Amino acid sequence: MPIYAFHCRQCGHQFDRLQRLSDPDPDTCPSCAAHAVQRSVTAPSFRLAGSGWYETDFKGSGETKHNLATTSEAPSPKVDAGSGACASCTAAPATNAD
Repeated sequence: MPIYAFHCRQCGHQFDRLQRLSDPDPDTCPSCAAHAVQRSVTAPSFRLAGSGWYETDFKGSGETKHNLATTSEAPSPKVDAGSGACASCTAAPATNAD
């Protein structure tokens, strides 16, 4: 069961509660008994770090493992910056002779 953090909007008291997702949130503050309790947003207690934990640990054997596959170096496209046209254009843009 997850631990949820709550705070009272009236007195500022903060408390945690171990409860099921389906359990209702508390409606009264245990410190001042006000009906101003709100669930707080907190950071998770774990961090998914490393190089491709999904790729290495959870992907099925039939699926391609993109991060682990060896890739050949593809030649980089040649860029001609002086022509005035992009690499996919067939001709340079027309110039206005005015």
